[in-house]
Amino acid sequence: MSQEKLPVTQAIRALRAARVPFTDHSYVWEAHGGTALSSRALGVDEHLVIKTLVMEDEGRRPLIVLMHGDRDVSTRNLARRLGVKKISPCSPAVAGRHSGYLVGGTSPFGTRKTMPVYVERSILDLERIFINGGRRGYLVAIAPRVLVEVLAAQAVDVAV
Repeated sequence: MSQEKLPVTQAIRALRAARVPFTDHSYVWEAHGGTALSSRALGVDEHLVIKTLVMEDEGRRPLIVLMHGDRDVSTRNLARRLGVKKISPCSPAVAGRHSGYLVGGTSPFGTRKTMPVYVERSILDLERIFINGGRRGYLVAIAPRVLVEVLAAQAVDVAV
């Protein structure tokens, strides 16, 4: 952790309210750098950096998918799992309206709207994960069980 003053975002407020232990990790954010950039900057395996993806079904109902940084989501398998016809990523503007965060700084904690959260099952087997803290260039390290305990995340197998 650097000596800079780290932000108090909606995500951090939500983690503190839930009494979740976490550590702060900041890095220099770059557009389109993604989890490859953050994992290099923090010196951790990209598999441990978790993407927060805001998606929607064919009825435009939003949902959050949490996925390993080095994997992608099979929207077809997710739609099948959820019993809907189609799942697709939201545009950055729509994702921002649902989450209250800028793309690249989206956290599943402290979102503007309450949305169902789905987490790739293998994430829950990790000892520690790095997930966005609600600002570009800012991750927090937490135990993955927090995703289930605080967000009621449902485990799915949709990685490709």
